[in-house]
Amino acid sequence: MNTKERARYEARARIIKALAHPTRLFLVDELSRGERCVCELTEMVGADMSTVSKHLAVLKAAGIVADEKRGSQVFYAIRCPCVLKFFECVETVLKTSAREQAALVR
Repeated sequence: MNTKERARYEARARIIKALAHPTRLFLVDELSRGERCVCELTEMVGADMSTVSKHLAVLKAAGIVADEKRGSQVFYAIRCPCVLKFFECVETVLKTSAREQAALVR
């Protein structure tokens, strides 16, 4: 693997690592339904605002979400909707694995 290829795979890994937390997966799933204020997301997650803000900062740094300040509130939205296709892929893997496990049990 050359330097350019390594850099590309490292960049991909950063994005995947940003998604590798249940709370961040939840946030992306909620934002797939439309933009939300941090206060709404905090209530939905059931954690304090600083924790939710840190999760959102990780997603923002990875380029997955974007934010917009309006007055004293910050709203987040999905920046790259194609990430939702990754979610579909994950669900397919889960269903396939479940079917295979069920077949082994029989």
